[in-house]
Amino acid sequence: MTVLPRGGRPAEALVAVEASIEHRWRLLLAEYGVTAGTKAEIDLAEMVVADTSAFAWRVVDAALCRLRCTDCGNELGAGPTGCGKCDQADGFRFAAIEVDKQATPPGTEHGLRVAAAVARTRHRYGARARCGFELGLPDLLEGKLSSTAQAQAYRAAINKLSEEECERVTSFEEVVAKRFGTR
Repeated sequence: MTVLPRGGRPAEALVAVEASIEHRWRLLLAEYGVTAGTKAEIDLAEMVVADTSAFAWRVVDAALCRLRCTDCGNELGAGPTGCGKCDQADGFRFAAIEVDKQATPPGTEHGLRVAAAVARTRHRYGARARCGFELGLPDLLEGKLSSTAQAQAYRAAINKLSEEECERVTSFEEVVAKRFGTR
Protein backbone atom coordinates (compact mmCIF):
# COMPACT_ATOMS: atom_id res chain seq x y z
CA MET A 1 0.00 0.00 0.00
CA THR A 2 1.28 3.44 -0.93
CA VAL A 3 1.44 5.99 1.87
CA LEU A 4 1.35 9.67 0.98
CA PRO A 5 3.71 11.82 3.00
CA ARG A 6 1.30 14.77 2.77
CA GLY A 7 -1.53 13.19 4.81
CA GLY A 8 -4.99 14.70 5.11
CA ARG A 9 -7.80 14.06 2.64
CA PRO A 10 -5.43 13.05 -0.19
CA ALA A 11 -3.96 10.26 1.93
CA GLU A 12 -7.43 9.10 2.99
CA ALA A 13 -8.59 9.13 -0.64
CA LEU A 14 -5.59 7.07 -1.73
CA VAL A 15 -6.38 4.45 0.94
CA ALA A 16 -9.94 4.27 -0.44
CA VAL A 17 -8.70 3.98 -4.04
CA GLU A 18 -6.27 1.23 -3.11
CA ALA A 19 -9.05 -0.62 -1.31
CA SER A 20 -11.21 -0.36 -4.44
CA ILE A 21 -8.34 -1.72 -6.55
CA GLU A 22 -7.93 -4.69 -4.22
CA HIS A 23 -11.69 -5.25 -4.12
CA ARG A 24 -11.88 -5.41 -7.93
CA TRP A 25 -8.94 -7.84 -7.97
CA ARG A 26 -10.64 -10.13 -5.44
CA LEU A 27 -13.77 -10.11 -7.62
CA LEU A 28 -11.67 -11.08 -10.65
CA LEU A 29 -10.01 -13.89 -8.69
CA ALA A 30 -13.44 -15.22 -7.73
CA GLU A 31 -14.71 -14.89 -11.30
CA TYR A 32 -11.78 -16.96 -12.59
CA GLY A 33 -11.76 -19.37 -9.63
CA VAL A 34 -8.21 -18.40 -8.68
CA THR A 35 -6.80 -18.46 -5.15
CA ALA A 36 -4.77 -15.47 -3.99
CA GLY A 37 -1.08 -16.12 -3.42
CA THR A 38 -0.84 -18.94 -5.95
CA LYS A 39 0.96 -19.31 -9.27
CA ALA A 40 -2.48 -19.14 -10.89
CA GLU A 41 -2.83 -15.60 -9.51
CA ILE A 42 0.45 -14.57 -11.15
CA ASP A 43 -0.68 -16.22 -14.39
CA LEU A 44 -3.94 -14.25 -14.23
CA ALA A 45 -2.02 -11.02 -13.61
CA GLU A 46 0.16 -11.76 -16.64
CA MET A 47 -2.95 -12.38 -18.74
CA VAL A 48 -4.42 -9.04 -17.66
CA VAL A 49 -1.21 -7.17 -18.43
CA ALA A 50 -0.93 -8.88 -21.83
CA ASP A 51 -4.12 -7.05 -22.93
CA THR A 52 -4.82 -4.15 -20.60
CA SER A 53 -7.51 -2.83 -22.96
CA ALA A 54 -9.76 -5.77 -22.05
CA PHE A 55 -9.93 -4.96 -18.33
CA ALA A 56 -11.02 -2.16 -16.00
CA TRP A 57 -8.20 0.10 -14.84
CA ARG A 58 -8.44 -1.04 -11.22
CA VAL A 59 -7.93 -4.65 -12.33
CA VAL A 60 -4.94 -3.63 -14.45
CA ASP A 61 -3.40 -1.68 -11.56
CA ALA A 62 -3.90 -4.67 -9.25
CA ALA A 63 -2.30 -7.01 -11.80
CA LEU A 64 0.72 -4.73 -12.17
CA CYS A 65 1.18 -4.80 -8.37
CA ARG A 66 1.47 -8.57 -8.45
CA LEU A 67 4.16 -8.72 -11.12
CA ARG A 68 7.84 -7.88 -10.78
CA CYS A 69 9.86 -6.12 -13.45
CA THR A 70 12.57 -8.47 -14.69
CA ASP A 71 14.90 -5.51 -15.26
CA CYS A 72 14.64 -3.42 -12.08
CA GLY A 73 12.91 -5.79 -9.65
CA ASN A 74 10.15 -3.35 -8.66
CA GLU A 75 6.43 -3.82 -9.15
CA LEU A 76 5.87 -3.80 -12.89
CA GLY A 77 5.21 -0.25 -14.05
CA ALA A 78 6.41 1.24 -10.77
CA GLY A 79 10.17 1.14 -11.25
CA PRO A 80 12.31 4.21 -11.81
CA THR A 81 11.67 6.37 -14.84
CA GLY A 82 13.96 5.09 -17.56
CA CYS A 83 13.38 1.41 -16.82
CA GLY A 84 12.12 0.40 -20.26
CA LYS A 85 9.85 -2.41 -19.09
CA CYS A 86 8.31 -0.29 -16.33
CA ASP A 87 7.87 2.69 -18.65
CA GLN A 88 6.09 0.43 -21.16
CA ALA A 89 3.88 -1.20 -18.53
CA ASP A 90 3.03 2.21 -17.06
CA GLY A 91 1.98 3.37 -20.53
CA PHE A 92 -0.11 0.26 -21.15
CA ARG A 93 -1.93 0.86 -17.85
CA PHE A 94 -3.69 3.77 -19.59
CA ALA A 95 -5.22 1.51 -22.25
CA ALA A 96 -7.44 -0.06 -19.59
CA ILE A 97 -11.19 0.46 -19.53
CA GLU A 98 -12.55 3.38 -17.54
CA VAL A 99 -16.25 4.02 -17.12
CA ASP A 100 -17.54 7.17 -15.46
CA LYS A 101 -19.94 6.53 -12.60
CA GLN A 102 -23.52 7.66 -13.07
CA ALA A 103 -24.14 11.32 -12.32
CA THR A 104 -20.47 12.30 -12.62
CA PRO A 105 -19.00 14.59 -15.27
CA PRO A 106 -17.43 12.86 -18.27
CA GLY A 107 -13.74 12.30 -17.66
CA THR A 108 -13.99 11.97 -13.89
CA GLU A 109 -12.94 8.33 -13.92
CA HIS A 110 -10.01 9.13 -16.21
CA GLY A 111 -8.93 11.88 -13.83
CA LEU A 112 -9.22 9.50 -10.90
CA ARG A 113 -7.17 6.86 -12.68
CA VAL A 114 -4.39 9.32 -13.57
CA ALA A 115 -4.36 10.84 -10.07
CA ALA A 116 -4.22 7.36 -8.53
CA ALA A 117 -1.38 6.31 -10.82
CA VAL A 118 0.61 9.41 -9.92
CA ALA A 119 -0.03 8.99 -6.18
CA ARG A 120 0.79 5.27 -6.27
CA THR A 121 4.04 5.74 -8.24
CA ARG A 122 4.91 9.24 -7.05
CA HIS A 123 8.67 8.77 -7.54
CA ARG A 124 8.02 8.74 -11.29
CA TYR A 125 6.65 12.32 -11.28
CA GLY A 126 7.85 15.77 -10.32
CA ALA A 127 6.81 17.57 -7.13
CA ARG A 128 4.30 19.86 -8.86
CA ALA A 129 2.58 17.04 -10.75
CA ARG A 130 2.39 14.99 -7.55
CA CYS A 131 0.95 17.94 -5.70
CA GLY A 132 -1.80 18.66 -8.23
CA PHE A 133 -2.88 15.08 -8.81
CA GLU A 134 -2.71 14.05 -5.16
CA LEU A 135 -4.67 17.09 -4.01
CA GLY A 136 -7.30 16.39 -6.67
CA LEU A 137 -7.72 12.77 -5.63
CA PRO A 138 -10.40 13.34 -2.91
CA ASP A 139 -12.71 15.33 -5.18
CA LEU A 140 -12.28 12.90 -8.07
CA LEU A 141 -13.07 10.00 -5.75
CA GLU A 142 -16.28 11.83 -4.78
CA GLY A 143 -17.18 12.22 -8.48
CA LYS A 144 -16.26 15.90 -8.75
CA LEU A 145 -14.24 17.17 -11.70
CA SER A 146 -12.64 20.62 -11.69
CA SER A 147 -13.48 22.93 -14.57
CA THR A 148 -10.66 23.77 -16.96
CA ALA A 149 -10.43 27.28 -15.53
CA GLN A 150 -10.31 25.97 -11.96
CA ALA A 151 -7.65 23.39 -12.83
CA GLN A 152 -5.56 26.06 -14.55
CA ALA A 153 -5.86 28.32 -11.49
CA TYR A 154 -4.76 25.48 -9.21
CA ARG A 155 -1.82 24.74 -11.48
CA ALA A 156 -0.77 28.40 -11.52
CA ALA A 157 -0.93 28.48 -7.70
CA ILE A 158 1.04 25.22 -7.40
CA ASN A 159 3.70 26.59 -9.76
CA LYS A 160 4.30 29.42 -7.28
CA LEU A 161 5.18 26.99 -4.49
CA SER A 162 8.62 25.65 -3.74
CA GLU A 163 9.10 21.90 -4.19
CA GLU A 164 9.16 21.54 -0.40
CA GLU A 165 5.84 23.37 -0.10
CA CYS A 166 4.40 21.16 -2.85
CA GLU A 167 5.15 18.12 -0.70
CA ARG A 168 3.60 19.58 2.48
CA VAL A 169 0.28 21.09 1.37
CA THR A 170 -2.81 18.96 1.97
CA SER A 171 -5.52 20.87 0.06
CA PHE A 172 -6.01 23.24 -2.84
CA GLU A 173 -7.25 25.80 -0.32
CA GLU A 174 -3.88 25.64 1.40
CA VAL A 175 -2.12 26.06 -1.96
CA VAL A 176 -4.12 29.18 -2.74
CA ALA A 177 -3.56 30.55 0.77
CA LYS A 178 0.21 30.07 0.45
CA ARG A 179 0.22 31.71 -2.97
CA PHE A 180 -1.48 34.81 -1.63
CA GLY A 181 0.31 34.78 1.73
CA THR A 182 -2.83 34.41 3.81
CA ARG A 183 -1.32 31.72 6.03
